Amino acid sequence: MEKIFDVVALGELLIDFTESGISEQGNPLWEANPGGAPCNVLAMLNKLGRKTAFIGKVGDDVYGRQLAKAAYDAGIDTSALLMDPIVHTTLAVVHTSENGDRDFSFYRNPGADMMLTVEELPRELIKSAKIFNFGTLSMTHKGVREATKKAVQTAKEAGALISFDPNLRPPLWSSMELAREQIEWGLAVCDILKIADNELEFMTGETDFEKGSAVLAEQYPNIKLLNVTAGPDGSYCRYEDHFVFADAFRLGGTIETTGAGDTFCACVLNDVLNNGVESRTEEDLKAMLRFANAAAYLVTTKKGAIRSMPVFEEIERILNWN
Repeated sequence: MEKIFDVVALGELLIDFTESGISEQGNPLWEANPGGAPCNVLAMLNKLGRKTAFIGKVGDDVYGRQLAKAAYDAGIDTSALLMDPIVHTTLAVVHTSENGDRDFSFYRNPGADMMLTVEELPRELIKSAKIFNFGTLSMTHKGVREATKKAVQTAKEAGALISFDPNLRPPLWSSMELAREQIEWGLAVCDILKIADNELEFMTGETDFEKGSAVLAEQYPNIKLLNVTAGPDGSYCRYEDHFVFADAFRLGGTIETTGAGDTFCACVLNDVLNNGVESRTEEDLKAMLRFANAAAYLVTTKKGAIRSMPVFEEIERILNWN
């Protein structure tokens, strides 16, 4: 089948309420930013000229319509974005600390993104992807978990590369044992992995990134490209016998880190679309990480994610300047 889309992603599309000052009455103000890791990834890929599509569900409410428009405006194919007439759109309140780190409060009991079913999957669209991307927010509950796994299986059988980002959010899981089990499933089926430092420690018990990534590489030999993000401490890539590091861009101006990991993930997928996953050298792996780190830095200088992704020229300026 013809591969029409560079990347198709399945998962959550939600509102990130981010702090936006204090009102005249002394009340906290919150900005309703469109977000959700899979769509954040696609929005960045579109900025890099890729053709993308999203599979998911939002509520048929004011926030769902806002999200559908934001995804469409970002250039993402939204033909497989469904509107639930009963269950409302998922909301996340993002509390940001002085260093830009975040704490999430979710309104998702249930949320529309959890309502996607196997029967609603657009099989032909999935088969038309070069890369299929997913995370674990679409694996927290049974129905959407079955839909996610069926979509991954369909994409894999059609020859797509599978990209996985655990994106662990403990408040959304009934137990951390279930979270671990579902992350293990994702690790066992993916070709490309983006995992954060805290998630690597959760899965391996290792705080040393080289040791932790080696543990995963041994347990899951299917993973061709294994990337670890460590926020302001940079990022790492394990590929075959190579273990490569690239420092973060610490140029000031960070407002919040929402979407940074998703921006990084998108840049890695763009690199794979350009260069494949075979015969990679340490030099081009480091170039991949530096480009992804620069893009991730830029998104931290703005609020939100989908509407805050940098364009290629902005990333190039950071790379050339630093």
